[in-house]
Amino acid sequence: MPHLIVEYSQNLAPFPEAEALSELNAAVTASPEIADEADLKSRFVLADSFEVGTAPAQRAFMHAQLRLLSGRSPEAKKDLSERVAGVLRRLAPKPAGVMVQLSVEVVDMDRGSYVKERL
Repeated sequence: MPHLIVEYSQNLAPFPEAEALSELNAAVTASPEIADEADLKSRFVLADSFEVGTAPAQRAFMHAQLRLLSGRSPEAKKDLSERVAGVLRRLAPKPAGVMVQLSVEVVDMDRGSYVKERL
């Protein structure tokens, strides 16, 4: 815990993934909600096959999901969402003529069923 998964549509490639991962990790672990920076696992997932809506327009998306153990306040979750959105907003490709949608969600993981070990 936590896990940060960023999905993005193929028409945003090439995405500066290495730079974004470094900046996302720094932004998230700077939060007082994250006790140990080594707990954060981040990754990008490229969506080769996708659609945005039904109109034949040029559209793209980025969606970040930050999964945390339950118990954070709504204010803490909003702060973490804004940290992630700020990095993606700044670094995401913005192809001419393409509407890019950015979304970020914070998802609570059930503490009772979560298993984590360092091997």
